[in-house]
Amino acid sequence: MIRGLCCCLLLTVTLVATAQQSGPREAKLLVLERLWNEAQVNRDSSALDALVSDRFIDTEWDGDVSDKTKFLADIRDPLFKPTSVNIREAKVNLFGDTAVITGIYRTRGTYQGKSYDHLGRFTDTWIQEGGKWQCVASHTSLLKK
Repeated sequence: MIRGLCCCLLLTVTLVATAQQSGPREAKLLVLERLWNEAQVNRDSSALDALVSDRFIDTEWDGDVSDKTKFLADIRDPLFKPTSVNIREAKVNLFGDTAVITGIYRTRGTYQGKSYDHLGRFTDTWIQEGGKWQCVASHTSLLKK
């Protein structure tokens, strides 16, 4: 229960701080991006299911392309064990009820028993339908180390 309260408090502080730097729609989208990261670390496919559209397409750093079903199955894979996912330099570009968010991500963990530490760029495309934002496309590419 304390962890849940701390997460709610952190989310509220993040939302308020972000809203002061940008508009309310941009702030909400940045919070959704951070919730996405938290859901990946916690391997919470239910949370991710709510964040991505049924027509979602994911293009990974290695060129692998997946739809929503495969994306969620990959999150549930017991051999996938992310320990951290963070974003920075995130920028929201609004086009009506569509938003393109770009930034830099860093993710660490293990997959199939092998450690990984990826630093890269991401582009996420979100649409708002019925008052709800959902991601319809995500693309990542690695930065040279």
